Amino acid sequence: MPADVRFDRVLLTGAAGSIGSCLRRGLGGELDELRLTDSRPVDELSDNETYVAADLTDPSALARAMAGVEAVIHLGGVPDEASFEALVGPNVHGTFNVFEAARRAGATRVVYASSNRITGFYPVSQRLSGWEPPRPDGLYAATKAWGEALGRLYADKFGLEVICLRIGSFEAEPTEPRHLETWLSHGDAVRLFRACLTARDVGFLTVYGASANSRSWWDLEESAERLGYVPHDDAEQWAERVGSDAESRGRQGDPFTAPDYGGWAAE
Repeated sequence: MPADVRFDRVLLTGAAGSIGSCLRRGLGGELDELRLTDSRPVDELSDNETYVAADLTDPSALARAMAGVEAVIHLGGVPDEASFEALVGPNVHGTFNVFEAARRAGATRVVYASSNRITGFYPVSQRLSGWEPPRPDGLYAATKAWGEALGRLYADKFGLEVICLRIGSFEAEPTEPRHLETWLSHGDAVRLFRACLTARDVGFLTVYGASANSRSWWDLEESAERLGYVPHDDAEQWAERVGSDAESRGRQGDPFTAPDYGGWAAE
């Protein structure tokens, strides 16, 4: 980490996922210890990595994983629309367990992976800053709203520093028209999470996690000011390849706003 690093021992939940794997490559070597946890095995460990198998619904396992860390990057959970039965364990109970384990272990910062889909019902014509009330486009996004509310509670009640990242479309490169507005490149993801670990005195903060996309719906000014996050990439260079369907979309969360998306409300 840079010289002004605040956190050298960090727990990463969901370490076997795509963002977790990216952060291991991009940030792991900058930390004294990157502790990994997931319900699935992770790849071969680096010298400064440790792995603790833990299901998010198991408070005791999370307590073991959390012991001695200074900050938590919480990526774990079901990452897309699903039935309530599938979401409630990892995304509802699990998120509470992470915040509570962090509080009990004395960690001082949680970086919570929320989702841009928490505001999916806002119109594409409205530019968002991160402080607007949630308008989730489905059950998955509603669980992310729960996580943001927990973060606010733990910041206000216990003084935990919490950064909620409404993450855009995390991809190596844009592959569909919506990504022109929502893309988060791998390089910018590393820069964003590094900023979350090095910024000082953040209190509680909700920002969008995206690259510097020319067509973005989201204002990144606060993440630049409060976190020092400066994205480098812009999806516009892929515009000709992926095309555009902007005329057919009225809401930022389309097509996830459709009543039958995810199948649980199809009948």
